[in-house]
Amino acid sequence: MSSKPYRQYFGRDLEAMGSAENYHHWIIDEFKPYIRGHVAEVGAGSGNISALLREYAERLTAFEPSDNMYPLLFRRFLHDSKVCTIHNTLKGQHQQFTCALDTLIYVNVLEHIENDEKELAQIHEALKPGGHALIFVPALPFLFCNFDRQVGHFRRYLKKDLIMLSEKIGFKSIKAKYFDLAGIIPWLLFFVLLKQTLNSRNVNYYDKHIIPITRIFEKAIAPPIGKNILFIIQK
Repeated sequence: MSSKPYRQYFGRDLEAMGSAENYHHWIIDEFKPYIRGHVAEVGAGSGNISALLREYAERLTAFEPSDNMYPLLFRRFLHDSKVCTIHNTLKGQHQQFTCALDTLIYVNVLEHIENDEKELAQIHEALKPGGHALIFVPALPFLFCNFDRQVGHFRRYLKKDLIMLSEKIGFKSIKAKYFDLAGIIPWLLFFVLLKQTLNSRNVNYYDKHIIPITRIFEKAIAPPIGKNILFIIQK
């Protein structure tokens, strides 16, 4: 994938998700036991996830290649000595970060990268031995629709495919779980059938009224499928 299209599209789908506080906290709470030391988030957007990560990291590096999102990220952490922001990808800084990171986070990013196998190999190279990659991606290929294409998604995943791909690189799979079962029906209705786009009003409603209930349910019973996959691997 060339850098130019990445810089053009990346971040547009994050703008409407900026207020999804319950959703973001749920993701980070799942990741929390593995967040330690020098942490990096790739595709940090305007910094909503990074703002949560910094509470658990000794230091945080936030990568954002998008020309329209990086200024927001930069200004947000300009006076935060704990956070370093970089206007680039991990690949673009690979020499600086070889075996340098304890934890790497990709939240709704890996699906934007055409060669995800190569990106996982880059992650493996950047992590210290025993380090963890915490990955959150869209799930279920049958949900792939025009909206996915518009925001630059190359794919949606199945758990087994992520596990096979990461083990091929040399990772150990720690946790792979489907996430947000309740989100499947709205996605099918609004994005697959009605071909709508993401808007902040719908995001706010879902985050406020549906996510708290879904989180309680999925804590008690692991869903057999979900709109997303939460995936944790170790070098």
